[in-house]
Amino acid sequence: QVQLVESGGGSVQAGGSLRLSCAASGTIVRFNAMNWYRQAPGKQRELVANITSGGSANYADSGKGRFTISRENAKNTVYLQMNSLKPEDTAVYYCNMRLSTGWTTPLSDYWGQGTQVTVSS
Repeated sequence: QVQLVESGGGSVQAGGSLRLSCAASGTIVRFNAMNWYRQAPGKQRELVANITSGGSANYADSGKGRFTISRENAKNTVYLQMNSLKPEDTAVYYCNMRLSTGWTTPLSDYWGQGTQVTVSS
């Protein structure tokens, strides 16, 4: 059974930084994209950043220039470095990985449990 465990959330003041981590465990034979989403109270979940299996990264406009997504395949881990945080970055952040648990098993989406990020002004 695959599990995604996130860490690194917390409370910071505006202008501060946080680094989120998401590690996958279980029987995994192949990864595809890894993503970070966030959901603020009363809002829909939105994509924050995406990194492909080849290492190409894409960002929502809200995080461009401030957030950096990276992955460490040997550790089945994806990271999100967040700098110059703003109060509007306050949300629960979720990692998402598209992966396969067997060589003949289709890719499926897995989600972390979410980690709270709170930015105060």
